[in-house]
Amino acid sequence: MSDTLSNRLQSAPVVPLIAEDDPKTAVKVARALGQGGLSVLEVVLRSDNAQAGMEAILAQTQDMVVGAGTVLTLNQAKSVVASGAQFIVSPGLVDEIAVYCLDQGIPFFPGCMTAGEVQRAYALGLREVKFFPASLAGGVPMLKAFSSVFREMRFMPTGGVSPDNLADFLAVPSVMACGGSWITPKEAVAIGDFARISNLASEAVAIAQTVRSIKAPTHG
Repeated sequence: MSDTLSNRLQSAPVVPLIAEDDPKTAVKVARALGQGGLSVLEVVLRSDNAQAGMEAILAQTQDMVVGAGTVLTLNQAKSVVASGAQFIVSPGLVDEIAVYCLDQGIPFFPGCMTAGEVQRAYALGLREVKFFPASLAGGVPMLKAFSSVFREMRFMPTGGVSPDNLADFLAVPSVMACGGSWITPKEAVAIGDFARISNLASEAVAIAQTVRSIKAPTHG
């Protein structure tokens, strides 16, 4: 993982998902998230113009670390990297995408939900993966079980994460960040309520900071 991405996630370990077909709207959502204190964004490729939205965010915002999510194929991975993606997220583990990203020095977070998938990621040389879908795959108890076996692995739970359980996920020592779409609700985007998105981002940052203060070692 790059130093910039690592430092940002240590400061605010929450990665909001942006799923917009309109590039102009995607930029507005990104700016709202930045105002709320979140600067690592995952633009999911779930519509025809999603990649154009990622490119617009990169071109029209400052101080953002922008990645591409829902990357399904090697060709998609190469395309988003050419467009400037600073990290890649996939719903599952695809060896050829992992090898490509490792060769290119691009952080790659493949979705893993079984011990076999985590072990395969480890064998390929990855040390960070997405735990997806987090709530359906066993949640915090499963993460703790993985952590006892895969001591070098770090996880980004995504899928079912919310303000109600964010602190529980972040409190697991092996969790480096959580991803989720609850910070960018479709209904808020639809009516242009970007202040709500900023508020949700600020709330997530506050929860993360509280957990970080509890996890931080004390001296004396």
